[in-house]
Amino acid sequence: MANRQIVKINEEKCNGCGLCVSPCAEGAIEIVDGKAKVIKEELCDGAGFCIGTCPQGALTLEEREAPNFSEEAVQRHQQNKSSNYIAQKCFRCGRNEDEVPVLPCRSEGKSIWVCTKCLPGLIHG
Repeated sequence: MANRQIVKINEEKCNGCGLCVSPCAEGAIEIVDGKAKVIKEELCDGAGFCIGTCPQGALTLEEREAPNFSEEAVQRHQQNKSSNYIAQKCFRCGRNEDEVPVLPCRSEGKSIWVCTKCLPGLIHG
């Protein structure tokens, strides 16, 4: 155990949409009983890619005592996990993350996904 950054999910704000699940490459976040949950703290690397995708603002990073991040635990978890996720789509072209890399971002106050091909157009207009 050590002090480190870890994702905190406010259950009262969470509407269970699942948009935070896909950006978590480690699989630390799942929808449980209609709410997002960090299922095992050692799976959360604290990178926070999930935070910007939440339309409710339910996810934050906090520094607190938590088990150390474990790459081995992530590998074991990924091996036992079925590919049960919602593939996010680029808001411009509609291609999904199984086809091309997509990134979470905010535009006009909304959390959206954009693929790497459409990102320059979003940035430069």
